Amino acid sequence: MVFSSVVFVFYFLPLFLTIYYLTGIRNAVLLTGSAVFYVWGEGIYLLLLLGLLVFNRAAGVWIEQSSDRRRALILSISILANVLVLGIFKYSQFLVDVASQAMGTDAPRLGIHLPLGISFFIFQLVSYLVEVHRRSISAERSFVRLSTYVMMFPHLVAGPIVRYTDIEGELKSRSVTSEKIGLGIQYFVVGLCQKVMIANAVAPAADHLFGLPPGEITTSIAWLGTVAYTLQIYFDFCGYSNMAIGLAFMLGFRFPKNFDYPYASRSITEFWRRWHMSLSFWFRDYVYIPLGGSRGGHAATVFNLAVVFFVTGLWHGAAWTFIIWGLFHGLFVILERLFLADILRRIPTLAARCYTLLVVMIGWVLFRADNFGEAKAVVSAMFGFGGQSQGWNPIWTWMTPECVVALCVGSIICFPVIPALLQRMRVRTVEGSPEPGSRQHTIALVHILPAPILLIGAVISMTLLAGSLLNPFLYFRF
Repeated sequence: MVFSSVVFVFYFLPLFLTIYYLTGIRNAVLLTGSAVFYVWGEGIYLLLLLGLLVFNRAAGVWIEQSSDRRRALILSISILANVLVLGIFKYSQFLVDVASQAMGTDAPRLGIHLPLGISFFIFQLVSYLVEVHRRSISAERSFVRLSTYVMMFPHLVAGPIVRYTDIEGELKSRSVTSEKIGLGIQYFVVGLCQKVMIANAVAPAADHLFGLPPGEITTSIAWLGTVAYTLQIYFDFCGYSNMAIGLAFMLGFRFPKNFDYPYASRSITEFWRRWHMSLSFWFRDYVYIPLGGSRGGHAATVFNLAVVFFVTGLWHGAAWTFIIWGLFHGLFVILERLFLADILRRIPTLAARCYTLLVVMIGWVLFRADNFGEAKAVVSAMFGFGGQSQGWNPIWTWMTPECVVALCVGSIICFPVIPALLQRMRVRTVEGSPEPGSRQHTIALVHILPAPILLIGAVISMTLLAGSLLNPFLYFRF
């Protein structure tokens, strides 16, 4: 079940919210509804999630009650157990493939299914254990509260990565006000429009590019397809995150902001402070800083950054293309740390943003391609070394009017044009979602959009959904 579906919007959500608002046992209702939501897509793998919850609840209590000498050991064993589960389900086949290639044999198919959201809820459990070890929080004795934290359906299968410190108080006591419900509806409708009206609309252009034989990828097709995928993955994931934040508001929670117009960044370093922020700050706090951060000199900093971006690529998928994508971004972050940042600060803002976008778009080619040969063909074509279109294949046979409009609109609103316009119009603002990476809820301002605009967007999105057979979220597979 996905948020942008008729079943979720017209059946599951209204029924769930009715029960949630009318009863006083909100954690129990939320946990039950989340279990139904997860079983709808994953069935038996709910037992895996429950097993992890039982294990991590016990581990958290054990860490808290142990002496200082044993706490680190118990934490290490617990994290290793969680990562091992992730490794078995996500990376077993990849490791078998690598070993078979090294030995020159055919790799057997293990047939291990990747449960939805496993990367997200494993990371949440790890952050919970680390914070217990740091004494930032007390170990949660209530199995219902801990399960609700991990399993609540708004963030269960595709984030954002919510830390226990973000919502600890709200798990114990929260209020659902008309203002929160209004904010929730706005976030949800905006996210739905981003997903359905832009991400889904530009998808055919991206699919066309990455479905062509290398010899037929021309320069124009390469750029159109790459721009399309650049917009698709942003509005797909940002749209999901906004819907998740909106649902959280409706339930009385505040989720961390996950995107802050990353394509407006002036450097790759800034890009990662704006893209998938909950993941970026997770790696900063639980990998980069524990490794030593930037405290050990240039060589140590380069090594620590390389490790972080290697893990970032590997987290996104069990394939060499993802790993190289992560290291590709890491290379530019390292170069910026060493000398490139000074250059970027001195050149015009437009030039710095063009540099960042070009690096990001080349990276997205690696991210989307099935193999390095395909990625090389697309990047080569982007710089004028493409093939020739074979036969009669005019652009209008795959660039629909909806796709053209979505490309134009998406290319504008992926930059902070709308907030700037609303600010100039003095549109009313209210407190929004907290920033990630902090135990305190730093509040962002949210512009209150007029109800007619939200209604029109909702109606158009629902109409498009009714005529669509498939619109999965890209990040569900990570």
